[in-house]
Formats: sequence, structure tokens, C-alpha cells
Amino acid sequence: MTALRDQIGQLFMLGFAGTSVSAELADLLREYKPGGVILFARNLERVEQIVALTNGLQKLSPDSPLLIAIDQEGGRVSRLPAGFTIFPPCALLGSCQPTERALDLAYRAAAVTASELRAVGVNMNMAPVLDVNTNPANPIIGDRAFSADPAAVSELGLATLRGLQDRRVVACGKHFPGHGDTEADSHKELPVVRASRERLQTVELLPFRHAIRHGLATIMTAHVLYPALDENAPATLSAPILTGLLRNELGFDGVVLTDDLEMQAIGDHYGVGEAAVLALQAGADLLLICQERERQVAAMQTVRRAVEDGTIAPSSLEASLRRIAALKQRFLHPYAPADPVAARLMVGSQAHRSVLEALVRTSPPSVKTPA
Repeated sequence: MTALRDQIGQLFMLGFAGTSVSAELADLLREYKPGGVILFARNLERVEQIVALTNGLQKLSPDSPLLIAIDQEGGRVSRLPAGFTIFPPCALLGSCQPTERALDLAYRAAAVTASELRAVGVNMNMAPVLDVNTNPANPIIGDRAFSADPAAVSELGLATLRGLQDRRVVACGKHFPGHGDTEADSHKELPVVRASRERLQTVELLPFRHAIRHGLATIMTAHVLYPALDENAPATLSAPILTGLLRNELGFDGVVLTDDLEMQAIGDHYGVGEAAVLALQAGADLLLICQERERQVAAMQTVRRAVEDGTIAPSSLEASLRRIAALKQRFLHPYAPADPVAARLMVGSQAHRSVLEALVRTSPPSVKTPA
């Protein structure tokens, strides 16, 4: 992979429409060679179809296996169709407190999710949510977070990332440096968290610091403005936050992934190409664009021009490519296509459902969620 366009493609994770590999999608993958794709409910119907889709996608990336990602947190953020083992929201585990039993269930639930994802060819999960749910008015996090207690989020988040990564599914902690204290939805507008640096260090950053120390592979940025850290740019586009805080202070050398650059928190203020360049300059490695092919192509072309004219330093490009390659080497090699027969036996098995049932039984009666 020596051509500059191929290198630029590795910096992107793209979403698409449809439940199979269309001619248009195949052309995009062949021409631009993105580093990964992300799947949504719109792409997923049943086990055999998902296996055919992921195998078909991988065939179009023979030089470097694709990161194939999904948001499968459980609860209201679940993309998998009926038949898979779908767990309740993270808050159910948090309600049990980080006892040994709750931590064991968090690990087992993540391991079940990872096993079913791997069986159908998905190798990355945008979880755990490491946000601390400190603001009851938060419209976007809520029960997606484990708890309002940073220590509980730290321990349950660690159990979850271990359950995923022990089954060779890439874990992605989100949303750095913390989305739990917002009063706006970054899908619709740019939220602002006005907490002091001291408060951020002792609350929001605690779960991320803990996860980084224990091998978290990737981190997703928040489209949120934190004036105490950077008065001018949201975290996704902020060098003081992504390089100064995350890389230098917290010592994270894994892959930094942006949240979707098409979200209005970014799109209302920046063009997608401009945002892509700014995110890479800030310290991001992998750029997520979930919807429009035209925006995806425009962003890749803008990044290429920025590399060619020196706006993005060669050393920065090389560092991102190194981190992405190391991630793929750790989790994706050796690559083998998903087996539809094995997947059918794995997905929704009684052993997996027993973990779900145990989790529901353990939760306090006031927060019971039907299995």
C-alpha cells in the first residue's frame, strides 16, 4: 500500500446504505481503500445476510482487512436484528454497583456480544460508553452510561472492554473527554461542558484514564466544547485535547476515532473536508463519516490535498497509519471469513441467553428489564 490515495483511505471509516455490497459501494472500496466500515440497523437483517455482507466487504480489501464496526452497546443503542443476544442498557449493570458479581456479568455480557459479532464478521464495537452520567437533563447519554459514579464507570467499563478484547473484538471507549454532563445532543447542535479542568480530571477523565492503563485499543472523540480545555474547538478538532491531554498527559497511543463528522455539532460549523483535516491535525487517526458518499469522497480528496501541500505533516500521517496498522495486526490478523453455519449456531444460543437472564435477575426490582 504505497500510493498516497491508498494511505489516505486507511484514515477513514465509512457508512453506507443497503444490505449487500452494491456496485457503487464496491467501486468506492476499490478506488479509495478505506480502513474500515461501520454497520447500522439499515444494513442488517439476519445472520446469513450479515455474514454474506461482511465477507463480501472483506473480499474488496485484499491488501488490508477492514475494520468492520458497529454500535452495539445494548439497550436503545443496539443495531443487531432479532435473534441475536441483545443486552439491556449499561445503567442496569450500574444499578447493581461494581460488586464482583456485577463486574463478572459485565465481562460475560461483553464476551457474549463479542462472540456473536465475531461470528458474523464484525470485529469492532463502539463500546464501552465511558461517559459519567452526572446530568439528569442529558438528552443523549442517560442509561447508556453505567453510572453517575466515575469509579463505577471505570470498573464496569474495564470489565466490558476486557470482555470484548479477550474475544478479539476491538473496543472503543467513548466519548472523550466525556459527554455525560451535556444538555444538548451533538447529533443536532454543539454541546458545551463548562466544568473546570479540576472537575474534568476527577470525574469525566477517570474512566478513560483507567481504561487506557489497562489496554483500551481505541477511543472515540466527543463533538463537545470544553472551554476549560480549549475555548475555540470541540474535542474532535482540538489539539490541546487530543494531543495535549489524550496523547501526552494520559499516554494513549492507540487509535483515536472521531464521532461521525456529519453530525450537526460539526456540520453546522465546518465543511466535512475542513473538519477532516482539522481532526487529523488535532491528533485523530480515523475519521468516521456514516452517510453520504459525496461527503466521504470530498473529505478523502481534501485530506489528500492537505497532505500533498504540507497542511498535514508527513510525520502525522505516518503515525496514524502506524497506529491503524498495529490495531489491525492485533485484532484482524490472520483474517478468516465468517462461517454462516458456525454463526447460526453461535448467535442467540442458550448459553448466551443464560448470561442475559442472569444479568436481569441480578438487577434491583425497580430497574428490571425484560429479557
